[in-house]
Amino acid sequence: MYSFYKKIYLPAFLLLAFCCAQLKAQENTSNWFPFQAKEDFSPSVIDMSSWLDAPAGKHGFVKQKGGSFVFEDGTPIKFWGVNIASVWPFVENGEAIRWAQYLAKYGVNSVRFHKFTDPALTGNTSTVLDEKMFKNFDFFSSELKKRGIYYGWSHIYGHKPMPGDKNRLLAYDEVVNAGEGHLKGSTIGLVNFAPDLQDLSIELTVNMLNHQNPYTGLKYANDPALSFVELQNEDNIFFPTALDWVQASPTYKKLFCKQFSDWLTKKYKTKEGLLAAWGEGGFNAWPDLQKDEDLDKENILPVAHFGYLNNVEKMPWAKQRIYDTGLFLYETQNKFYSKYIDSIRKTGYRGTIVTSCWQAGQGFTHYYNLHSDYKFGFIDRHNYFGGRGGHALAPGKFDNKSMLNSPGSGLLSTGLQAVNDRPFALSEWMAMQPTEWTAESAPIVAVYGMGLQGWDASYVYASNQAKVTSTVQAPRHGVYNSDSPLQIGLYPALARMIYRGDIKEAPPVSVRNVYVPGLANGKLGFSEKVTQNKDVKSFDRDIPLAVLAAGKVVVTFTKKPTETKRVDLSPYQNKETQTIASNTGQLKWQYDGSKGLFTVNTPGTKGIVGFAGMNPYKFGDVTIKVDNPFAVVLLTSLDKKKSIVQSNHFLITTVARARNTGMKYNTSKTELLEVGESPILMEPVIAELLLKKGEKGRVYVLDHAGRRTEISFPFNKNISLDGDKYKTLYYEVVLQ
Repeated sequence: MYSFYKKIYLPAFLLLAFCCAQLKAQENTSNWFPFQAKEDFSPSVIDMSSWLDAPAGKHGFVKQKGGSFVFEDGTPIKFWGVNIASVWPFVENGEAIRWAQYLAKYGVNSVRFHKFTDPALTGNTSTVLDEKMFKNFDFFSSELKKRGIYYGWSHIYGHKPMPGDKNRLLAYDEVVNAGEGHLKGSTIGLVNFAPDLQDLSIELTVNMLNHQNPYTGLKYANDPALSFVELQNEDNIFFPTALDWVQASPTYKKLFCKQFSDWLTKKYKTKEGLLAAWGEGGFNAWPDLQKDEDLDKENILPVAHFGYLNNVEKMPWAKQRIYDTGLFLYETQNKFYSKYIDSIRKTGYRGTIVTSCWQAGQGFTHYYNLHSDYKFGFIDRHNYFGGRGGHALAPGKFDNKSMLNSPGSGLLSTGLQAVNDRPFALSEWMAMQPTEWTAESAPIVAVYGMGLQGWDASYVYASNQAKVTSTVQAPRHGVYNSDSPLQIGLYPALARMIYRGDIKEAPPVSVRNVYVPGLANGKLGFSEKVTQNKDVKSFDRDIPLAVLAAGKVVVTFTKKPTETKRVDLSPYQNKETQTIASNTGQLKWQYDGSKGLFTVNTPGTKGIVGFAGMNPYKFGDVTIKVDNPFAVVLLTSLDKKKSIVQSNHFLITTVARARNTGMKYNTSKTELLEVGESPILMEPVIAELLLKKGEKGRVYVLDHAGRRTEISFPFNKNISLDGDKYKTLYYEVVLQ
C-alpha cells in the first residue's frame, strides 16, 4: 500500500508543493500600475527642451581643456546623451523630428551615432555611403542641431570591404572570410597594423566629413554640432580579436611578422643581439601560434593579445620578448592613430577625437593602450551590469545583484580608467533586465560618475524609438534599452542636476602614477587585476573600489618614475555604520553586503537611491522617508539657476521596480520564468517629504508624460506621496 501511495500521491504532492512555492515567489503586484507610454511633446512640467542651448554649435567646436570639455568660446559643457545605432540614424524625416523632440524633452543634449556605416554601404566600395540613407542622416543631424543636441560619430565597428575594394587590399578574400557573427568579413584587429585596411577607414571618414549637409549648408568637418569623431569602436591592437584575425589571415600575419622583425632588427641590429637579449626561451614561446621563428625569416610573431602578454610571472624565460612585443604594439598603434587623425584634421575638422573605447586587459598592456588613447584624444570606455547575457530577454538564470551592495562596483568602477588631464566619457552602459534594480544605474552614473568623479560625457545604450517603451524589452535592441521608464524616466531630474552643476566634482583621493618608459620593463608601481565577462567588466587593484564613493580617482602619466601611494579610506569610511561619505560632503553611500543606498544632499537636488527600509533621512530642511524596500526618490528645483531654498517650484520623481505584465521569477529571484508582455507594470512608491517649518503650497499629480492631471492637493510642511492612489512617477510642488 505504501508503495502505491508513493507512486501515485507523492509525485502529485511534490508537484503541488512546487507550484505553491512558485506562486509564493510571485509577489502580489495587483497594486502595480501600467505605464502609459506616450509620444507626447506638448508643454509639460518635466520638459527640458528650454534647458538645451540651441542651436548646437553656437559656441564653436568642442575642445579639450585639461580634464574637461569646453567650447571654443570657453563655455564649459557636459554631455548627457544616448546611443542611436545601426540603421536607426537613417530613419525617415517624420520619425527623426519626433525623436529629436523626444530627446530634447527628456534633457538629452548629445547623441552618439553608433556603428551606422555598415548598413549604409550599399554600393561597390566601402568608402561611400548610400546617397538616400545619407540624406536621411543629414536631416536627422540637422533636427538634433536645431534643438541644441550635439552628435558624435562612432561610425566604424569592423569596417567591411566591398568587392570594389578588392584590388586595393593585400588579401581581400582573407578579410571577407574571417571572423563570425556581425563582425564577419570586417577589418577589426587587422586594421591596427595593416596600412591598406587603414586607408579604407580613413577614406570613408574623410568622405563623410567632406560631405555637405543640405539642411545646414555645412560640411560635417565645418559643423561644430559634430562633437567628436571616433576612429573605431571596441578595437585596439592588444585586444584578443587582433590575434584571432591575424591567425585567420595568413597574408596579414606575414605582414605583421615582418613589421615586428624589422622593429627587432632596428633595436638589436643582429640575430645574435636579439638572441642575447631574449635567450633561447624567447623564441617559439607560443608554438600553438607560431613555430620555427627566426629573425632572418622575418617570421617572429607579435602576439597581439593582452592575455598572453600579461603572464610574465608564468613565463619568465620569455620576459624580454613580452616587453618588446608590448612596446612594438604600442608604437604600431600610435602610428595608425597619428596617420588617421592627420587625415581628419586636413578636412578642417576642429572638434574632439576619441581613438577607441575599449580597454586592453590589465597590467602594462592596459596602460600602453590607455596612454595611446591619451596621446590622441579624450578617454572613452564601455561597461555593462546585470542581466543574463545576450541581447534578448528570455527565460533563464540571471544575476540579480545590486551595485549598491558594493560601493564603487559595476558601472562606476569604469572610472578607474580616468586620466587626470583628459576628459572622460562612458559612451556605452546599461544595467540590464531582468535584474530588478536597474533604476539605480542612471543615478549612479549621473551622481557619482558625472558629478563626484567629474566625468564629462555619458551615452547610455541605446535609444530605440521616439517614445518611452511600453515593455521591458525594447523592440530594437532588446535589453539594451534606455527608453525604459526606469532609465529615461529619471532624466528630467538627473539632467537638471548635471546641467545646473548640483554635484561638486571631488578633489582626488587616489592618484595612480604611471611612467610610460617604465612599461618597457613591465614596471607599474602598483598591482591590479581586471576581469571581464563579455561586456561586463570589474576591477580589483591596490586601491579598493569603494574609494570611488569617497572622491575622485585618476591615473597620471608622469615625466619621471613616481611612487603611487596606497589609499587610506579611513577619513571617509565609518565601518560601524558601514557608510562612505564623499569628500565633498554632499553624498553618503551606505552598504552592508546584501543591500545598500546612497543619499544626495545638494542645494539643487536632494534624494535617496536604493534600499531605504522606511528610515527617515534628513537633508537640512528636508526629510525624506520611503516605505518601499527599494526606490529612487529625488526632489529637485525646476529653476535653472535657483536652489531648493531659493525656488518655490520643485519636481519630485519616484521610481522603484518595473516588469512586464505576466513576468515571473523563481523563488530566489535568480531565474526568469516568463518574460510577460506589454504593458510595463510600475511598482507604486509610497514616500513622505517633510519640508522646513512654515512651508506650504500645492502638489500637482502629473501624468506619465509630465503634464498636470486634474488631481492636486494642498500641503502644510508635510507631503504624503501615495503611489497606490496616484499611480504616477512625477509630482509638481508649488510653494505659496
